[in-house]
Amino acid sequence: MGNTVPSLFAAIVGRDPSLPLLTFYDDATGERVELSGATLGNWISKTANLIVDGCGLGPGDTAGVWLPPHWQTAAVLLGAWSAGITVTYGEPTAEGTDVEFASLRAVEAGAPTGPPDRFVLGLAPMGMPLRETPAGWADYVLSARQHGDHFPGAPVTADTAALFETDGSLDSHATLLERARARAAELGVTGGRVLIDADAYPYPLDWLLAPLSAGASVVLSVNTDLSKLPARGTSEQVDLTVGPTL
Repeated sequence: MGNTVPSLFAAIVGRDPSLPLLTFYDDATGERVELSGATLGNWISKTANLIVDGCGLGPGDTAGVWLPPHWQTAAVLLGAWSAGITVTYGEPTAEGTDVEFASLRAVEAGAPTGPPDRFVLGLAPMGMPLRETPAGWADYVLSARQHGDHFPGAPVTADTAALFETDGSLDSHATLLERARARAAELGVTGGRVLIDADAYPYPLDWLLAPLSAGASVVLSVNTDLSKLPARGTSEQVDLTVGPTL
C-alpha cells in the first residue's frame, strides 16, 4: 500500500477511482457529502498545487492546520503531505510555520499572527466559499479552485518529515503510516466501509489515516446524533462502526 501518505492514497484510489472513499455527515446542519476517490483526489491535488505553486513551498516547509474533522480537512492534510509539507495539527501554532490553514471559528476566536500565506475554511455545506473573508486571510475554497486537478508530485520519501506529534516528536511518512496501521488494528479496522464518530475520535490518525492504512472507505460523522448511527450504518452499508461505545 506504499510507505508514504501519497503513495498509500494512490494505491487505494487506483483500485477504482469512482467508488466512495469519504462520506461526510454533520448532524448539526443535516449535511451529507460523498466524495469518490477521484473527487477527493482532485481536492488534494488542488491543495498541493496551492501550496507549491501558490505559496512557493515544498519539502522541509511546515503547515499549521487548525481544523476540526471534516472532508475539507482531509483534503488539506493529504494535500500538504502530497506536497512534502510537515504538518502541525491541533492548537494554532502559526508562529514558525510557513503556511496556515484554520477554520473560520478558529480565526474569529483569535488565531495568532502567522505566516504571510494564511487560508481560512468556512467548512460550509457543499464546499461553498465564504461570503466575507477575515482581514489577513485568503479563502481556501476560492484559492484552491484556481489550481489544477493534477499534481505532478514532490520528492516525498519514507523519510520525509510528515507530522509533529502533540508531544513534540516528529514522524516521518513511514513512521506515521506504521502508527496508522497500529491504530487501525486497535480500532478493529480491517478494510471495507467504516463509520467513525469523529466527536469521539477527533484526531486525524483515527478518522483518516488509520482507515486509509487498512484500505477502508470512511463514513465520517460530526456533531453526531447517536440515535442516528444504527440507521446510518445500515444505509451506508458499513462493516464497522467506530464510536463512543468502543
